[in-house]
Amino acid sequence: MDRRQQKTRAAIFEAFGKLLAEEGYNKITVQDIIDAANIGRSTFYGHFDTKADLLREMNKELFDHIFESAMDHSHKHGLYSKSTAPNSVFCHLLQHLQENDHHILGLLSGESSDLFQRYFKDSLKELIRKKYFDQLRTNDSGVPIDFLINHISGSFVEMVLWWLKGNKKQSPEQLDQYFRTVIEPIAPIKTPIPIPMGAEKS
Repeated sequence: MDRRQQKTRAAIFEAFGKLLAEEGYNKITVQDIIDAANIGRSTFYGHFDTKADLLREMNKELFDHIFESAMDHSHKHGLYSKSTAPNSVFCHLLQHLQENDHHILGLLSGESSDLFQRYFKDSLKELIRKKYFDQLRTNDSGVPIDFLINHISGSFVEMVLWWLKGNKKQSPEQLDQYFRTVIEPIAPIKTPIPIPMGAEKS
């Protein structure tokens, strides 16, 4: 894909994201997206076959780089490019969300939030399975692994929504500490992080 095509694709994503933040997915037409992106119909269909195809590609664009980088603890960028990459995969995810690339937080809490929350949770399940249950612990609790993964991923998504409703008063480090304190009894994590100075203050 050349630079011009990348620019057009980014414009479509941007227009679609703004529309999704304002109204439900089912109310949005391809023509609405074309008008908002200021492109021709043939240009849209040169990139995407349908509105559903656009949604799938947008989800991949939004979330895949977050989860891929979270698997690599050496990865740093944006607000945290000059700091040490966190040991906790959950803290790393929260740092990415705080940066709010492509208005991701608005999409997670907007009119069409269920579509993005579902993709986010599914991606999170895979990350948790690979990072913790496949590598760091054996299942000696008697509780099915799938149940634990679903519970942990659902709790993380709900925590993010709680954080957004509270205007993001807590830092990613604080939220990470809260979350890990809650899930530690059911899924021990073997890379504890000390509570940062002043983290007890919200």
